[in-house]
Amino acid sequence: MAMAEPEQVKPLAPATRSDDEEALFTQSNRRKRIYIQCCGCITALSLILAVVVLVMFFTVFRIHDPRIKINSVTIQRLELVNGTLRRDVNVTLLADVSVKNRNVATFKFHNSTTSVYYGGKLIGEAIHLQGEAKSRRTLRRNVTVELVPDKILAVPSFKSDINSGELNISSYSRISGRVKILNIIKKNVVVRLNCTMTYRIRGREFVGEICRPELDF
Repeated sequence: MAMAEPEQVKPLAPATRSDDEEALFTQSNRRKRIYIQCCGCITALSLILAVVVLVMFFTVFRIHDPRIKINSVTIQRLELVNGTLRRDVNVTLLADVSVKNRNVATFKFHNSTTSVYYGGKLIGEAIHLQGEAKSRRTLRRNVTVELVPDKILAVPSFKSDINSGELNISSYSRISGRVKILNIIKKNVVVRLNCTMTYRIRGREFVGEICRPELDF
């Protein structure tokens, strides 16, 4: 009996894509590449912007302390009669003060005060008006303090100081204000300045000025 020949298995024909499917596949890949590129660009720009903001925050936008300085001090109408001070004439201390603003924004300050001491006693005080120091500018003002003769005469060492020809004077100035940058960064600032100096009666001048600034945020 003759054996039957085995059937030959024909291989399946490879699947082929139509032109429409190939176009859709290509378009989908192109969109994915564009999406990935856009995400990469956005991420890179975000990182660059973050770095720029940090650098600006710690450099340009960093709030620096305003600096207050006494440029010169004079005393007017200090009149002595028979070795004592006239009570009917008010003594005036006139100081040339500058406020240096090192910030990129305006430093606006409120009412400030200057107190003058002699022999540890308060002999005069003045309140100044509001003002503002422009960005990276220096504001100069004249500060006038009326000194009370009776308070000067009440200092126990006054007669001996007159005989020596020198008066040791000290002053305390306080300026409070605010620095505001782009309505985002706001900082209240209080600047204090303690000064000691010697007034020579014969030369009508101050010498040996020593000032110590203090700052509070």
